[in-house]
Amino acid sequence: MKQPVVLDVSKLPAHGLGTASLTWWGTLAFMLIEGTGFALSIVVYLYLMSLAQQWPLNAPPPDLLPGTVLTALLIASLFPNILIGRWARQQNLTKVRIGLIVMSLLGVAPLIVRVFEFPAMHISWDQNAYGSIVWVMLGLHTTHIITDLIDTLVLACLMFSRHGDNPRRYGDVSDNAMYWNFVVATWLPMYVCLYWVPRL
Repeated sequence: MKQPVVLDVSKLPAHGLGTASLTWWGTLAFMLIEGTGFALSIVVYLYLMSLAQQWPLNAPPPDLLPGTVLTALLIASLFPNILIGRWARQQNLTKVRIGLIVMSLLGVAPLIVRVFEFPAMHISWDQNAYGSIVWVMLGLHTTHIITDLIDTLVLACLMFSRHGDNPRRYGDVSDNAMYWNFVVATWLPMYVCLYWVPRL
């Protein structure tokens, strides 16, 4: 007669953080898929540039100020974002709440600058291939800023509610911080492509 193997898992936590969480792996998979989309947009941009005798097509290079201000804002947002990820792992509710308010404001700020960035391209989306790919790239990244901002606002509401001290919510905050790092990292090669490649 075989003895059944029994493992007592009653003392294990109900939720894990980082790699112990299925949500973390889902967020990572989502970033890989979306990262492929960003990479493809850059490849299309460079491909169209290789076919053109002059680049940009029928337009001056974009103004540097809006894109550079946006880039500086995104890089500056990394510091509080790293802190909020650390506070979430420590399950420090007060600091996480403060961090979510700060990150909500830092999510709105780039969208305000982005409003000025589209006209700074000096081309409409339907004027030619250059205009189309530039607007696609800016639109793609804008969508990701908005997505993370909505996620941050929802998490802020949850953390200020009775659900705030739930260990699962801290994992969500940590995953959201990881996603914001992705949003910032994907912008940097796009910034070089959109603003500096036309000046080469």
